Amino acid sequence: MEDIYIVMLVALFALAVTDLVVGVSNDAINFLSSAIGSRAFPMKTILIVASIGVGVGAIFSSGIMEVARKGIFMPGEFYFEEIMIIFMAVMITDVLLLDFFNSLGLPTSTTVSIVFELLGAAVSIAAIKIYNESGNYGDILTYINTSKATEIIIGILLAVVIAFLIGAIVQYLSRLIFSFQFEQKVKYVGAIFGGVSLTAILYFILLKGLKSVTFIPEAYLDYLDNNTLIIIGIGLVFFTVISQLLMSIFKTHILKFVILVGTFSLALAFAGNDLVNFIGVPIAAWQSFELWQTAYASSGVLPSEFSMTGLQGEVSTPPFLLLGAGAVMVVTLWFSRKARNVVETGVNLSRQGEVTERFDPNFLSRGIVRYSVLLGNVIGAITPQQVRSKIEEKFQKPKAFTRDVEDTPAFDLVRASVNLVVASILISIGTSLKLPLSTTYVTFMVAMGTSLADRAWDRESAVYRVAGVVNVVGGWFVTALVAFSAAAIFAAIIYFGGIIAITVLIGLAIFSIARSFVLHSRKEKEKKLKKPFRRNDISTINDIVVESSKNISGIVCGVNQMFSKTVKNLGYYDKSKLKKNKKSIKKLESEIDELKRNVFYFIKTIEEGSLDSNRFYILILDYLQDIVQSIGYITRNSYNHVNNNHKNLKFNQIRDLKRVDDKMQALFDEIEDIFDKQDFARIDVVLAGKQALLSDVGDLIEKQINRIRTTESSPKNSELYFGLLLETRDLITSTMNLLELYREFNIAVETTRFSAGAPQKK
Repeated sequence: MEDIYIVMLVALFALAVTDLVVGVSNDAINFLSSAIGSRAFPMKTILIVASIGVGVGAIFSSGIMEVARKGIFMPGEFYFEEIMIIFMAVMITDVLLLDFFNSLGLPTSTTVSIVFELLGAAVSIAAIKIYNESGNYGDILTYINTSKATEIIIGILLAVVIAFLIGAIVQYLSRLIFSFQFEQKVKYVGAIFGGVSLTAILYFILLKGLKSVTFIPEAYLDYLDNNTLIIIGIGLVFFTVISQLLMSIFKTHILKFVILVGTFSLALAFAGNDLVNFIGVPIAAWQSFELWQTAYASSGVLPSEFSMTGLQGEVSTPPFLLLGAGAVMVVTLWFSRKARNVVETGVNLSRQGEVTERFDPNFLSRGIVRYSVLLGNVIGAITPQQVRSKIEEKFQKPKAFTRDVEDTPAFDLVRASVNLVVASILISIGTSLKLPLSTTYVTFMVAMGTSLADRAWDRESAVYRVAGVVNVVGGWFVTALVAFSAAAIFAAIIYFGGIIAITVLIGLAIFSIARSFVLHSRKEKEKKLKKPFRRNDISTINDIVVESSKNISGIVCGVNQMFSKTVKNLGYYDKSKLKKNKKSIKKLESEIDELKRNVFYFIKTIEEGSLDSNRFYILILDYLQDIVQSIGYITRNSYNHVNNNHKNLKFNQIRDLKRVDDKMQALFDEIEDIFDKQDFARIDVVLAGKQALLSDVGDLIEKQINRIRTTESSPKNSELYFGLLLETRDLITSTMNLLELYREFNIAVETTRFSAGAPQKK
């Protein structure tokens, strides 16, 4: 009998290891984003400090996994068999949910996910018990700790609003003190800032990071609670002196030191307090199994009859489990690409300079920005001119923040320090008030508040950044809903399906994570192959030729493949493949959009007097956009025709389109080869065939006109066929115009070189 539960325990601990990996990947934003975004230290140094914090926090973590055992539901109301079902449903849901958010690169709360999963699974099993027994669903509240769930929901709302506002206010005041030219100001007020910051972080470590350590005496905790002001006062004086000594004698940059200590403290608190989210459930299951096994050995009580009142007590976690969990967390921190992806989302939303915006504007972000601008104008109108001028001086940004994302910080050391200090203070206050805070919510919203106050969200980027914040915050509430619903469904499936259901669900989790890993690896490879635009890459005529050749070759290759696939799949009336083609068009369109976004930086960096280089590059993009728009029309209309279940094109129409495709493929292959090898002398040969191609398409249009007069009976077929042919003609025209433009530019370049005495390019 107990074999099945041993198998379940093994599965739970295997899921716990997976949950540790996906959980650390998600929560890494909490303690890495400020140090990484400010580039205060090399990545290796940041990871070493964070790893030490995570390791110490895990080893000294709380041995009392109360949330998993009795924080959400009343364990005495459930039998051992039911408890194991609840825990299994929770772990499967948690792994799937966190991995899903990691794949999207969105930070979510592991605390909220585990709490609502426990709540959903417990409600599901309680409802089944009530159905089988009394049928009075009003009794369901006796199974659930409703007060705890209410506290968590209130805590979420408070954390989101308060963290954002406090972060914005503190950053605004800090910027008024330091300005963006903070290096000189640090010499005078750096010691005070360091004293305040380090005192806050120390108190954060003492209260939040070490409060859950099992061997800390109660007297220590009581002393902390009763002498808070004394500790803060002594710490403030002591760390102010230490900060001054570090600056004067050891020539240490106090802001970097604050960032280093802050990163360690947040990492320690994360591991020390959030570890329950990852291994609390398996440990609670193990403790439940031991309680039942003891009772079974003495009295032979069945798992379906053994009440779990024993979980109400306090049971310590074996140190070797904490040590193993800490090791998994540290390894994940170093090697997880998804962790970097989640951190990148938070960093880019708070970036001071330009970045390729990931989120699209929505009606909510537009409305928030619009009314914020109006409010800003009103405040500006009633503020005296002299005061406004002084403030503007403080917010004059240096040129250090550029679009070269890989080489420059996303924000400066002042903002990074404020992020860590404010987050530490808020979490400390929340802990002292015994509020159920999420470290993810607090750290993320503080970072967003400081970004707003630092004017990182200007008129050029605000609507995108606000949309990103709305999406992330919305995702947090979706987390609670999905976690509750999925865990409830999985619990019911396991209850009725038994070991078969468990096997299927675990298989689903393994498949989902493996698939996610493969897709993420593929995206990473594509990202590496795609060379981003950098300011210093283009400054001369030769740079323009190389850059534009690369762009043309890439777009033409994609268009070539898409045209052939569309004609082929349309001939087979293959809806699924046409749908894939339609989705693939977005990739080509995004490449064009990226090139257009970089036009401003291109013009700023190109050498003056380099022929008419700017006009040439802009026209190249214009023709490429026309080409992509044409293939987009062809692909989308083909899919819509099949999706609407209209009649397939006739055999003769498909045959004629295939002939056009063969000629287009030969054309695009030739063009791609020309620009890959930069053998522009062959452009004339391609242009010579322009009229023949256009004539072929014109002949097919005439043939279709004759079909309509004689045999054609489907208006929708004619509409599609004419649309394909006309758009193909536009595609040919845009392609040839691009080649003519390139030929003229190449001739002008060679003429200039010859006039200047340079050897002509052969």
